[in-house]
Amino acid sequence: MGDAPARMPYRPGLPPRPAPGSPDKGGNGARRADTAYPGAHAYAALDLGTNNCRLLIARPQGSGFAVIDAFSRIVRLGEGLAASGRLSDAAIERTIAALRVCSDKLRRRNVTLSRSVATEACRRAVNGPDFIARALAETGLHLDIISAEEEARLAVLGCHSLIEPGEDPALVFDIGGGSTELVLVDTARPMPVVLDWHSAPWGVVSLTEQAGGGEGPEGRAAAYARMRALVADSMAGFASRLPRGVHAPRLLGTSGTVTTLGSVHLGLDHYDRAVVDGLIVPAPAMRRISADLSRMSIEERVRLPCIGTERADLVVAGCAILETIMDLWPAERLGIADRGIREGILRRLMGAPRPADAPMVKP
Repeated sequence: MGDAPARMPYRPGLPPRPAPGSPDKGGNGARRADTAYPGAHAYAALDLGTNNCRLLIARPQGSGFAVIDAFSRIVRLGEGLAASGRLSDAAIERTIAALRVCSDKLRRRNVTLSRSVATEACRRAVNGPDFIARALAETGLHLDIISAEEEARLAVLGCHSLIEPGEDPALVFDIGGGSTELVLVDTARPMPVVLDWHSAPWGVVSLTEQAGGGEGPEGRAAAYARMRALVADSMAGFASRLPRGVHAPRLLGTSGTVTTLGSVHLGLDHYDRAVVDGLIVPAPAMRRISADLSRMSIEERVRLPCIGTERADLVVAGCAILETIMDLWPAERLGIADRGIREGILRRLMGAPRPADAPMVKP
């Protein structure tokens, strides 16, 4: 496949579906606004994951909010964490630099209320608290290390409006850098009820470091099989608790993996949130793309416009996680959301109702 073209010839899926009550197409429950709204307070949400640092600043508008500024940078905070148990000096420096940008944006936008959260990398690293203290001292940002359960609930709060209508339970998942959260929800009421949830200790960074690599077709196939087996084992307990005989299972994913694969499915020359957020793709198409990417060399993946150098080494692990999720919850179609934790934080800050709590059953 060394002569693979720059674009994969997949047929476009169904058009994106705007969020209910959103005045723009593909919005995040709100509208992008580059001008100030006099009299409205500015709110901010920062999500520091194992791979990315993301910031969203918005003001309330109608039943949602208007985005006035945003920032996203791949920092790979969890790089090398699986082997050392520590955040590396280089990863910390990259992340502090990104946090400084976020801090400057908060000041320039006169943000009155904000929340910054850190997830799996900081939960797992022995020097996570030291990093949090340094981030506060050097950037003024206080990062809350949130639990996997809160991470899952925030993701649902941020993207549940994109769940397709239906009577059966829906599965929402977030493939992160260091972990993957899965949430089973009942959507019979306006605010979804969490029925069960699970956090698997594999994300695109941790799984790549543990089982990725492989030279040549056979080596790449063996690595993909190892990743699939590790993920399946980590989700076995949750899979055993899922309801049987669901007539029409619904599946919604929020992460860089699903938005990237959605872009490849559409054959985009560059990422376009307006057409990816809310996209619904047939599950067989996502499996085909995942299988194709798993067989490519890293050089071939780099040449794909919406993957490039930043995601080429990690996207295969995301594919392995996605295929495993589709195995345990065999929906015919996959909904794609370019929204999640940040939007969930903003909704909480602005006083939105939370997804109803339910007793959590753990394996």
